[in-house]
Amino acid sequence: MSHLSIPVVVLLVVFVLIAIRQVGNIKLEIWQIMLFGAAAVLITRGISPANALKAIDPDVLMFLFGMFIIGEALEKSGYLSHISYRLFKKAGSVDALVLRILFLTGIASAFLMNDTLAIIGTPLMILLAKRHNIHTKLLLLALAFAITTGSVMSPIGNPQNLLISINGNLKDPFVTFLEYLFVPTMINILAAYAILKVLFRNEFHSNALVHTTERIKDRELATLSKLSLIIIILLVVLKITGTLLHSGFDFRLTYIALLAALPVLLFSRQRFTIIKHIDWRTLVFFPAMFVLMKSVWLTGFFQHIIKNYDGRITSVPSVLGISVALSQLISNVPMVALYIPVLLHAGGSSKALIALAAGSTIAGNLLILGAASNVIIIQNAEKKTGETLTFIEFLKAGLPLTLINVAVYWFFLTL
Repeated sequence: MSHLSIPVVVLLVVFVLIAIRQVGNIKLEIWQIMLFGAAAVLITRGISPANALKAIDPDVLMFLFGMFIIGEALEKSGYLSHISYRLFKKAGSVDALVLRILFLTGIASAFLMNDTLAIIGTPLMILLAKRHNIHTKLLLLALAFAITTGSVMSPIGNPQNLLISINGNLKDPFVTFLEYLFVPTMINILAAYAILKVLFRNEFHSNALVHTTERIKDRELATLSKLSLIIIILLVVLKITGTLLHSGFDFRLTYIALLAALPVLLFSRQRFTIIKHIDWRTLVFFPAMFVLMKSVWLTGFFQHIIKNYDGRITSVPSVLGISVALSQLISNVPMVALYIPVLLHAGGSSKALIALAAGSTIAGNLLILGAASNVIIIQNAEKKTGETLTFIEFLKAGLPLTLINVAVYWFFLTL
């Protein structure tokens, strides 16, 4: 089916609304626009209620719920301020601070999942911006680009990489990902720094940054938050170790988030206040997105485009280009699920699969909807400060960065 069907038209309308974020005097939030899109395809029968329910991934919602609980507890207890001081106290300038954010969160996202870093990192960026009188948008973009780019180099950095490592018949996926992607990823993180420095040149002043510690607001909650972080790290290490040893022992990332949230949910006297203040808007956005994307998927529109693509479907340039472009329209995980069998059937090499991982991930650097972590960061920032990153502001930095990203991965994967 190659013609524009109702779900595809609705998707295009959603993109336009997210770009302008306003209709007349009415200002729209991203979650409201996506909810409108889901309602539109349901009302017009672009998807049946049964398929809509099947499209909603409860694992993603439970993972986000658990991580939002931990993030809110970290911030409310004051322990997030303590972490901020420990991580960034040696950054004596804005340049050093931005570089530290890019590399620390970038490398961490390769092992803690990019959405995890988005949830915990957003209030941290807001705190750092306020403390050092730096434009919040600069640090939010640094966080977004760091966790998207950094997650490229690991099979567990994001859901699409995990899908490729499981279904792509890759031998020793951790070794394979690092072998092909570590060096170009480090170069691309430096590229993010260069672009941010050009766009926010006035923020990179020469004044020395003064770091101060803030007292813990709630010691009991801080202790529980610290325990939650320890549980996350231990379980992630256990998951990685099990994968490296081919032990057959594995568990979902959802379980990590929920188990880590248990200390706060079970023992904190502020559990209900924390639950009340988590980012419920993002938890509405994701089911709506699943429904809309599934309705588009069922039209076969983009599957038709891929299967009738005239270029070499398994070549690194083609894989990079297609995955970056289509990830904007049907989201990276559905796009990867579609592309893997096409690549394998066409005899695609391990480099082609790695290119698919790179392209579908760095697609998140181009547009806001290119990565779920972008939406988490922007909506969380809007909730806490009222400040946002517009479609154009993100694109202004994201377009040149994505072009550089593609060129760098293209060069290294065709050596």
